[in-house]
Amino acid sequence: METLLFLFPQFTYMAPKEEAYFKMLGAEDVQAAKMKDDSSRQNEKERKSRFSLFLTKSGSHENISPQKKTNTTLSNISPEIALQWSDSFEDLLKHPDGVETFTQFLRTEFSEENIEFWLVCEEYKSIDSKSKLLSKAKYIYTVFIESEAPKEVNIDYNTKMAIKANMSHPTRSTFEAAQMKVYSLMKKDCYPRFLHCDIYLRLTRRKGPGATMFRRRSRSCVFNERGEPTQPSAW
Repeated sequence: METLLFLFPQFTYMAPKEEAYFKMLGAEDVQAAKMKDDSSRQNEKERKSRFSLFLTKSGSHENISPQKKTNTTLSNISPEIALQWSDSFEDLLKHPDGVETFTQFLRTEFSEENIEFWLVCEEYKSIDSKSKLLSKAKYIYTVFIESEAPKEVNIDYNTKMAIKANMSHPTRSTFEAAQMKVYSLMKKDCYPRFLHCDIYLRLTRRKGPGATMFRRRSRSCVFNERGEPTQPSAW
């Protein structure tokens, strides 16, 4: 009632029917304002998504590694090459086909933004031009870092705020802490699952999780789940 008198000071007294009417009017206004706010947030999220898509397709960002699609198909990768990726996560990332295959796996887990962010940070650190560095930094922040970004990566608040504080004068190390955190997440969490996923098992011509074979660092033989050696010719 106090709110209604504030909005309509000329009414110092209202009859019961008038008071009920204005209370209903006030409730409708509140609901309308809430719907407008929700609509604005949705429009903003859609705007960011369109902006991300525009930057991805834009000529000024045509060299962004995560968006490059290779002509490699899984059938073109030999089992011997695929087996090398099980040596370490570092070896996987050194091989273009390994990166592409790992990205396909992350898509099945709806977390491909992690490898895309890591790759774009690798490219970012190789930029020499200050103007290009600033442009790419803004792109990375808009697409991967800020709250509700289209491909927001999972990093802690302090790291996110540190990046935000450096956005006016970004350096090659601006995203280094965030990149290391995402790398650690992929190595400890995603990579072990990748080695047991159907995509990788098909590449190595393994039959599936029930017949998983683990290859040790030594290439003289391979070991099954019970630790028993088997002949390399089985591969």
